[in-house]
Amino acid sequence: MNLIINSYGATLQKENNLFVITTAEGKQTFPPDVVRSISINKSARITSDAILLAIKNQVEVLFVNEMGEPEGRVWSVRYGSISNIRKGQINFLYSPKCTQWVKSLIASKIDSQIALLLGIQPEKESDLKGHNIFKSAINSMEDYKSKTSKIEGEFVSDIAASLRGWEGAASKKYFSCLGLFMPAYYQFAIRDRQPAKDPFNALLNYAYGILYGKVEGALIKAGIDPYIGIFHRDEYNRPALVFDFIENYRTWMDYVVFQLCTQEAIPQESFEKSEDTGAIRLLPLAKRILIQSVNDFLDEIVTMDKPLSRLSHIESAAYKLANIFIKEENNAADR
Repeated sequence: MNLIINSYGATLQKENNLFVITTAEGKQTFPPDVVRSISINKSARITSDAILLAIKNQVEVLFVNEMGEPEGRVWSVRYGSISNIRKGQINFLYSPKCTQWVKSLIASKIDSQIALLLGIQPEKESDLKGHNIFKSAINSMEDYKSKTSKIEGEFVSDIAASLRGWEGAASKKYFSCLGLFMPAYYQFAIRDRQPAKDPFNALLNYAYGILYGKVEGALIKAGIDPYIGIFHRDEYNRPALVFDFIENYRTWMDYVVFQLCTQEAIPQESFEKSEDTGAIRLLPLAKRILIQSVNDFLDEIVTMDKPLSRLSHIESAAYKLANIFIKEENNAADR
């Protein structure tokens, strides 16, 4: 269970070894063994006793901003990175395996985007024009994937510019198709980040923000430093590795938001448009529907290498990456 506390004036505290959420509507209690994570918005409060209860039970506590992105976190000292993993991260950056890892990451992302498009592609018999638009976009994306697989370079920095160009071009084709068949209110022309100027992009930005928090937490639990990036540029106070690792899972959020928009599951009055900037802001109802939809999707059991929730698959992949780093450090020590 993921506790989301974003009601103005809400308080999370500890009573009788339970988490207790108090709002204007009343109190709710939750035993710590059923809580996986806690997200606190700036409009809510948490007591130190509740934080210590979370730490004791290895429950992740996130402090999030208006976009759902983590601004800070509290976690158990048991999550701490061992030095071998961090040393291995650095060694991995300068190994031949690093370039292959990045190429595989981008190819996998493009594959996931193509799979989503194939799932919503119009039938040729019912919409020939739409079918052909999708077909053309998918063919182009396959071409960018092929270029990604074939390019050679000793270090990631040697081929990074080309990879970013092909990745961006594939994403542009992908989002142009997603925007074709939206209901009128949710239609969008381009992928718009901060600030979003349409409801689809506003929802997607918030969904990505939630996913950033999950991915960063998975990396920390695995003992990996999320600030040592591989493909994305290192910047001060920017968890660059999160932006690398998240690429395989962005389409999960795309799918959730696409379904909410095409089903018109969120009332239009749940969005607010700024008269000054034209930016779209999610109101509390839109956030609640989106957060619940994202968490339900991540909690769903799916079989990849084995049956696990999608969130557990993310955590499992983080541990596998940590093992890659450890092996790289061991190999370096042997040399």
